[in-house]
Formats: sequence, C-alpha cells, structure tokens
Amino acid sequence: MSKLFKMVILGSPGSGKGTISSRIVRDFGLTHLSSGDVLRSQIIKKTELGVTAQKYMKQGQLVPDKLMVDLITSELAGLETSRWLLDGFPRTKPQAEALHQHDKLDLVLSLEVPDEVIIERIKGRWTHLPSGRIYHTEFNPPKVAGVDDVTGEPLVQRVDDSPESVAARLKVYATNTDPLKEFYTQLGLLQTFHGTESNEIWPRIHKYLHTLMPALSGPF
Repeated sequence: MSKLFKMVILGSPGSGKGTISSRIVRDFGLTHLSSGDVLRSQIIKKTELGVTAQKYMKQGQLVPDKLMVDLITSELAGLETSRWLLDGFPRTKPQAEALHQHDKLDLVLSLEVPDEVIIERIKGRWTHLPSGRIYHTEFNPPKVAGVDDVTGEPLVQRVDDSPESVAARLKVYATNTDPLKEFYTQLGLLQTFHGTESNEIWPRIHKYLHTLMPALSGPF
C-alpha cells in the first residue's frame, strides 16, 4: 500500500458525503478528518485556537479562513499517519490555497447530486430533538409515523430541513465551492462523480480509487 495519500472530499449538504467518506475509510484505510469534529475537539480541549474559534461561533459568525487553516493544519501535523481524508475543509479558495502551501494533495473528489434530488431527500427528514435521532419517511421511517421509536415523543421537522432553507444552503454552497473546484481543476486534482444516491456513486468511486491504491475490501 502506498505510504502517502492525501485527499479532500467535496459535496453539498445532503449529497451523501458522510456515507461516501465512511466507505472510503473502511475500504482504503485512510484517517477521516472532519472540520466540524476538529472544531469541537479544539473547543472541548480549550486550546488557544479553539477558544478563539468559539468566540466567533458564539456571535453567529463564520470562523475566519486563517483561523480555520491554523486549526486544520495543526490537527494534520498531530496525526500519526500521512494518509488522510479531509471532509468539510477547505470551504473557500483562500483556504484551499493555504492548504496547498502546507500539504500537497493527491486527489479531490467532488460529489455532484442534482439540487432537486437533495431537496426531495432532505424534505423527508424528521428529528427527535431531545436525543438527536433522525428518521426519514422513505429511507428510515419510525415504527409509528410521527413519533420517536424509543420514547414515543413527537418528531419535528427542523427549520433547516425545509425546502426553502435547503435551497438557500445549496446556493451558498455553489457560490463558495465553484472557485474551489476551478482551483483544483487547474491543479489536475479534481475528479467529479455524478449520481442521485450513494449506492449508485460509490462503486465508481471505489473502482477509481483502486487504480490509485490497493483496497482493503470490496465496494459493498
């Protein structure tokens, strides 16, 4: 197996990025690094970077590019492996440029799922707020419609999951990510995979990754 393999995965909210990332980790042995997990970890540990990031978050502001770069590169430097998958970072072209100065990537995967498919998919999500358990009317329905399996308490649909909110988030994602994709295209790193669901896209991603490094297991 190759000693080094550094990659980033891009995908809009609801594109199945989490599912694909977990399968890449399972089948190719990379360490998964999520920007959200890094932020939470640094905040819990009360590191200098974490405390500073939390101040922005408490004010409802985005964490500045330079601070996010420092957080992620600090976390990467602390890994015991040079084989990793970055998820949720970079989000902007300046972040990508800064990461490129710190680490040279081998690959950037971009999941391309039609907006209308994502909106329809997320529209079916229902949540049990006290526990965070998520159900889906089609893919993971509760045993009794509208109530949590464990407590019997009512499920709600989060405001963020309304079609209008999802459409707005997708628009913001495209605005931020298009320059990012152009940057990685110019570097010859971007590989795009189109589809409507993870089980359709994953075998093609697995086949492609297998041309770059040995797989630990098959695509399913």
